[in-house]
Amino acid sequence: MYTPFFKTLLHKRLEGPQTLGKGKGFWSAFTLVLIAACTYPLFADGYDVGNNVYFFNWVFMALGLCLIWGYGGILSFGQVAFFGIAGYAYGVITINLGAAYGLTLLALVLAVLTAGLVSAALGYFLFYGRINGVFLGIVTLSFTLVCERFMTQTAGPQWAIGTARLNGFNGMGGMPPLTIPWFGTELVLYPDLQLYYFTLALLVLVYLGLRVLLNSRFGNVLVALRESSQRAEMLGYDIRRYQLIAFVIASMLAGLSGVLYTAWGQYITPSSMGMTAAALPIIWVAVGGRGDLTTALIGTLLVLAGFQALTVYGSQYALVVMGVLLVITVLVAPQGIIMGLANGLARLFRKLKGAV
Repeated sequence: MYTPFFKTLLHKRLEGPQTLGKGKGFWSAFTLVLIAACTYPLFADGYDVGNNVYFFNWVFMALGLCLIWGYGGILSFGQVAFFGIAGYAYGVITINLGAAYGLTLLALVLAVLTAGLVSAALGYFLFYGRINGVFLGIVTLSFTLVCERFMTQTAGPQWAIGTARLNGFNGMGGMPPLTIPWFGTELVLYPDLQLYYFTLALLVLVYLGLRVLLNSRFGNVLVALRESSQRAEMLGYDIRRYQLIAFVIASMLAGLSGVLYTAWGQYITPSSMGMTAAALPIIWVAVGGRGDLTTALIGTLLVLAGFQALTVYGSQYALVVMGVLLVITVLVAPQGIIMGLANGLARLFRKLKGAV
């Protein structure tokens, strides 16, 4: 009844939201931004460079949320749970094994895989149990809060894995920074120049990899699921498998954020999996524009910088401003403030070009 012709038609009709980056101008701008990012540490002090590493750390989770929410229509409040799981896993592995011979890189991979395995188990019961919509958000938020409550009560000396103490609400510390074997010695990635370039390289690879993924058949099907999961299923696609794969990828990216954050500060606490932490990524992606990776990335960096400034100069108002910003985004620019500005500038440019 349903032929390949209809599948092709489905793909053409559901190409996803209007996105940036379809012309030579975008890639020229991307190259210029990348060159500027690479040369920036040469003209900045160590504190500012380390602060930008902190911002970069969170972008991976935002890109993963953009993948499942903006393209897949799956709103998850559980990304910070995988952030924390991977962060604690990195701490446990490195404290027990040490940093010699590049073991921290192995710990990074194992910690991200741990987050992926946990998300695969949770996602299996969610998607194959036909839980969707608001109920999926409730379950993922509940999972996040359970993880936070569990880690908060691990303050006693009995809560240890090998020589790694979990330390409850005080948080786990003392894990070594990332190290890379380098010509017979080891390059320690302290949270300044070295870690900046390492994180920037990972960010570029993840961003480009996600663009390739979303421009593939997988991305087309994912958008089709967002638009109408029933229609996609009637066309022969196993929608639960696609949802699970997207969920695991996004969770592993959140886990990568957690590992990089833990390696950056050599510290992690259960508060990283709390209610506030769970809500903030939603605001970052919503403000930027959940329907596009580029605007989600830009929005995350801008909102993070603004939130940090508010926390320093008016901590009592920071969360209030974030809440107001989310309300404004939902009511005025549901596709995202950055996306709205980008589309407005594009229309203005076309009008000016036509007038000339």
